Amino acid sequence: MSTPAHRARLVLSLRSAGITNTSVLSAIESVPRELFVPETFVDRAYEDTALPIGYGQTLSQPLVVATMIQALELDERVKLFEVGTGSGYHAAILSHLCRRVYTIERHKPLLAEAQTRFEALGLANVTAMAGDGMKGWPEQAPFDRISVTAAGDAPPQSLLDQLKVGGIMVMPVGGQSRLQQLVRFRRTEDGYDSEVMMDVRFVPLLPGMASETGT
Repeated sequence: MSTPAHRARLVLSLRSAGITNTSVLSAIESVPRELFVPETFVDRAYEDTALPIGYGQTLSQPLVVATMIQALELDERVKLFEVGTGSGYHAAILSHLCRRVYTIERHKPLLAEAQTRFEALGLANVTAMAGDGMKGWPEQAPFDRISVTAAGDAPPQSLLDQLKVGGIMVMPVGGQSRLQQLVRFRRTEDGYDSEVMMDVRFVPLLPGMASETGT
């Protein structure tokens, strides 16, 4: 069974790996990661490794999660859109750092489990729905920040269009058969600037809703 000491050790390892934002580290320490993993992996919840959560999806390595969140440059005024709710772990951390988190998931069973966790943790500023994340969430756009937790060859134009000028989107870019890189995009008055953060490995960003078998 995990304890606050497990979380503290994880935070120390993230700090030593280059995560310097104290608000991000505090948010990670406040979220019980063991609630977001299948029961068979609870004893590994605080290892710095990715873990399977079913339907071909994964709970990302804590260092990657922390790097993504730090790169978003968050504050309490931010309205954020997350593509790929997964277990809900990423959104739970974001909820401590943003004004509002809107998160979308194409696997309905994963979304239902994540919503149960959000309710159990009392995360009132997280709104989740089932849908096609590649289309964004036009009814709630524009967003100050967008976090994409699946990899594509390029950022979908629909998502870039829903980002405010001056806003930031963080997304893994690259195919399943070649190197993926975590990229930070900033929307400018006349386009987008991009910056590579680190090499990563994510599941593919796919259109539409997933079938009951998870594809």
